[in-house]
Amino acid sequence: MMEQLILGIISKHMEEKKAIRSSQRGFTKRKSCLTNLIAFYDGMTGWIDEERVVDVVYLDFREAFDTVSHSVLIGKLRKCGLDE
Repeated sequence: MMEQLILGIISKHMEEKKAIRSSQRGFTKRKSCLTNLIAFYDGMTGWIDEERVVDVVYLDFREAFDTVSHSVLIGKLRKCGLDE
């Protein structure tokens, strides 16, 4: 419950400050990881159709956020205008 409350507050703040680009996916409303894959696939197939060279690197950040220092995260959130 607390995570949902915090997510709502941070999301609203970031939306108001226009801190999230329109290309951001996965953590924004109506833009899932699936829509990200579709947009990516569409872009790549377009380049392949144009006979351009395409290289792809996949990174897995699944557990990356579990290792973030809370003090560093809080400092960065404060720089974005979020306080306690």
